[in-house]
Amino acid sequence: MIHFKKINTLKPFDWFLILGIVTTNIVYSVLAGEFDIIGSVAGVTGVICVVLAAKGNILNYIFGLVNVALFAWISYKADLLGGAALNALYYLPMQFIGWYTWIKKRDSEESVTVVAKRLNLSQRLLLAGVSAVFVIAVAYILFLFKDPQPLKDSATTVLSVIAMFLMVRAFMEQWTLWVAVNFISVVIWVVAFANGEAHSMLMVIMWMFYLVNSISGWISWLRLSKKDYLPAEK
Repeated sequence: MIHFKKINTLKPFDWFLILGIVTTNIVYSVLAGEFDIIGSVAGVTGVICVVLAAKGNILNYIFGLVNVALFAWISYKADLLGGAALNALYYLPMQFIGWYTWIKKRDSEESVTVVAKRLNLSQRLLLAGVSAVFVIAVAYILFLFKDPQPLKDSATTVLSVIAMFLMVRAFMEQWTLWVAVNFISVVIWVVAFANGEAHSMLMVIMWMFYLVNSISGWISWLRLSKKDYLPAEK
């Protein structure tokens, strides 16, 4: 049996983000004259997930499981098949893998907080090079398949896959990639909203909160990985 202590690792800014997404969803529902339960639950659980992840809190994977399942469905309904596949086939199983991995990387047996690590300089350069190569390669493949926005779709997909892997391994550098992914995703869903796609405005709101949180997470994990610094495993 797993026992946690000090489950609440959130600060006032984190609660501001969580209450902000809840309030924004309520206001949007009132203004729109309807309550989008799927979009709202996806948005709220998504923000709670990334806020907890930014604090290195393992409980993020519980909310992440709900979020990625719903987001896969929403993306499928909006004909964003790449996003649907990414969430259903990669993010969803990674929630279980992440939980299992973080359980073993906590700073104590009853803690909810993972011990953060950093890549060294050569590994960061390798990360940048590999990311660039794969983004360009996948963009070219998407271009051949007549994707209207091959570079943007490639960047969000490839960088998300790499960032999720770094997250599971508890590396601070994940947040540089999440910032890029979240910014591009805001643009994608703004375009979807302009095209009248269902749930799209709530997704715009969710990704904007993700973007703000990813910047906060970057700052937080810089401190976490400095405080409990462990060099990258060879």
